[in-house]
Amino acid sequence: MLRVGLTGGIASGKSEVTRRMAERGAVVIDADLLSRQVVAAGTPGHAAVVERFGTSVLLPDGELDRARLADLVFADDAARAALNEIVHPLVRSAAADLERAADADAIVVHDVPLLVETGQQNAYDVVIVVAVPPERQRQRLVERRGMSPEAAEARIAAQAPLANKLAVADIVIENDGDLAALDAQVESCWLDLQSRQEAGLRFGRGDAT
Repeated sequence: MLRVGLTGGIASGKSEVTRRMAERGAVVIDADLLSRQVVAAGTPGHAAVVERFGTSVLLPDGELDRARLADLVFADDAARAALNEIVHPLVRSAAADLERAADADAIVVHDVPLLVETGQQNAYDVVIVVAVPPERQRQRLVERRGMSPEAAEARIAAQAPLANKLAVADIVIENDGDLAALDAQVESCWLDLQSRQEAGLRFGRGDAT
């Protein structure tokens, strides 16, 4: 098994990359998706969030009001840290369960938006960073997600700078062009991962990366 950590800033296009990798045979484990599942109504994570933040973060159906919760935590570093302390361990446990269920020779891609922020860069055989300039992130957040410029800036500022992510990257995918350019980079990346996996099988993982 080759364990890949994929990260990048908000609105960098990670989901476009992982979708293309899945089409090529990767097992994709999406931390964002898991972060929603582990705090769904009726879960221990949901109970812990409500205990910490109160019932004001609930929708009428009992699910978390994710927009309201996001507004709270992105305006308050302590609140964001408290939420992360609840959610991150649950997400890591769920991701580990999914990885154990994968084939022994799979290429498993963990899509982890906060990989660098949470110090997980050394937990994977290969780290991929999907890179876009901050100005393109702002544009996408405003135009595609309907955020105000101020909200977009706050979301970007809450994550590690792109330079910090690039410093730990084994592979960089530049997603500042069109989809054809992205397809070509993903294909090159996939061939690279296959080569690294083959090298790891022959020589041991330490020489594969």
